[in-house]
Amino acid sequence: MTRSEPPSRWSRRRVLASIGTGIATAAAGCTGSNSIGGEPTYEEGTVGDLNVSDNASRSASEMSTAAALADQQVSTSVTPLDALELTDHEFVVESGYLGSTVQGTVEHTGSSRVQTVEVRTRVYDDAGTLLDRYLATTGDLNAGSSWAFQVIVLEAPSDVGSYDITVLGTPT
Repeated sequence: MTRSEPPSRWSRRRVLASIGTGIATAAAGCTGSNSIGGEPTYEEGTVGDLNVSDNASRSASEMSTAAALADQQVSTSVTPLDALELTDHEFVVESGYLGSTVQGTVEHTGSSRVQTVEVRTRVYDDAGTLLDRYLATTGDLNAGSSWAFQVIVLEAPSDVGSYDITVLGTPT
């Protein structure tokens, strides 16, 4: 004779499963303007005609500094948020160690603070081959504020044909 679990235990499991599903659904619905979801959507960016003769390459010490400051480690805690918008971006060549950069502005249109904001940029050569990815990160972006970002790109300006870019965040 086999022993079966009492009916009360089965109903307890069902109740716990229902509660767990309800909590997950409620948490997803509570994000409001900070709705979270899926893979990031990248915007195309062009390099255009640059006068790069003065800034064609970094010196060894400038490259060392740029490499130390260029961020390539993506965060796993960020996700697309409706409240974060890329309002502008462009490929800019700066003098000195900065060299190739992507600069722009992120606007926070939501109603609550965003804990972490990350701008991800992927750079390509003229043939469309991915060269690498770079990013810039900031923390604690308040509702209604904006952030002027600068992504340091380690490739020489003459090697970059185009880029794409997205913004991600971690809601509070």
